[in-house]
Amino acid sequence: MTDLTTLGIADAGRMMARGALSSSALTDAFLARIASLDGKLSSFITVTAERARAAAVQADTERRRGFTRGPLHGIPIALKDIYETEGVLTTGHSHLLADYVPAIDAETVRRLKAGGAVILGKLATHEFANGAMTPDQPFPAARNPWNLDYQPGGSSSGSGAAVAAALCMGAMGSDTGGSIRNPAGFCGTAGLKPTYGLVSRCGIYPLSFSLDTAGPLTWTVEDSALMLDVLAGHDPNDQASARAPKVDYGASAHRPIEGMRIALARHWYDGITPDMDKGIDEAVRVLRDLGAIVEEVVFPDIRDYHICGRVIITAEAHAIHRREVIETPEKFGYTTRRRFQLGAFLSAEQYLSALRFRRQLQVDTRAAMRGYDLVMTANQWGAPETFEEPQPIFHFLGKPSLTMPFNVTGQPALTVCCGFGGDGFPLAFQLAGRPFDEASVLAAGAAYERATSWRGRRPKL
Repeated sequence: MTDLTTLGIADAGRMMARGALSSSALTDAFLARIASLDGKLSSFITVTAERARAAAVQADTERRRGFTRGPLHGIPIALKDIYETEGVLTTGHSHLLADYVPAIDAETVRRLKAGGAVILGKLATHEFANGAMTPDQPFPAARNPWNLDYQPGGSSSGSGAAVAAALCMGAMGSDTGGSIRNPAGFCGTAGLKPTYGLVSRCGIYPLSFSLDTAGPLTWTVEDSALMLDVLAGHDPNDQASARAPKVDYGASAHRPIEGMRIALARHWYDGITPDMDKGIDEAVRVLRDLGAIVEEVVFPDIRDYHICGRVIITAEAHAIHRREVIETPEKFGYTTRRRFQLGAFLSAEQYLSALRFRRQLQVDTRAAMRGYDLVMTANQWGAPETFEEPQPIFHFLGKPSLTMPFNVTGQPALTVCCGFGGDGFPLAFQLAGRPFDEASVLAAGAAYERATSWRGRRPKL
């Protein structure tokens, strides 16, 4: 018998459409798995079991009456705990909001519910999407399902862990400097950072106004495309929201990629582990076998994107949290507090210089991409870190972030699993496209997944 919790969104949707599966049965399977396994992982902060069951019953009733809301109708998903959710505890993984229950939904949550999604609960996150998961915070740290002694990546830590462990079919994360793609890479899931402005951020706790992006984590690229079908679209209440043409992202995941031109930014990831290097080289071979043209191209220095993005995040995060950091610093975890305080030492001149530099990097990146549809590069340097105390406060002073370039440029970027290292951890690469060309990104990622066997391997818990 098929384990319902290992079905993909697309497969489950097809089964429900022909009456071979009910949302209630699917939801109960996930709730049972959460109850059985999440004590090891701590991926959930709040499980909304009764609400989920009621939503599943509604989805089943609507389907029996011939009414279908779309690709997520009856599909169990979960939310990073920075998404405001009507009537449900929404903490940001912080003592500051340990008792906060919003009165309305974030716009993305509203769209997911309108699309018939079943919300299973709220997921662990690095505090306000910026700190680390430390013992002085109100909830346990989420664990990596491939090895519980290791971190799942952040800041959408619970989202990556829950999807990889088959505790939900999809999860919402946020990405300011890689916070969807980092856990996607370390947990072996697909993770999509859409173009800045494509998905509403209204009702999501902010970290950096000019970089924050909301997006999905799922087991397959096609499933991320189906979630994006529901999420994408203009929101007049989000000042950064764009009016982009409507696209059938689910259909784009089935487009052929023969003739697609991909620029390989190999020089960015000089120094990755041998396993990661081998995995990406093999992924390049697969994409070429599928008909894509993959050529090495030189882009601006990876450290330029990293420094530019870090200055912007640090300055804007301080501006958002300045009052609480001054008045109630003890309510933050020690890493979060120090990272927010760092912004006080940046001048207006430095911040504005970073914004000007960002524009130059956008222009230079566009020039380097001329004649190419996508950029391909590594997603992470190697395996995730272990849980050690004290955790480094300014972790970004080490190697530059491989995910940051596409936050600085605002381009869509997708994490794709490309195998496993000798240590058992997932390997991953990124595909990034031109702004609002998620369709090409999803087409290439899904084509790669169909040509390889990696989606058949799950962590054993």
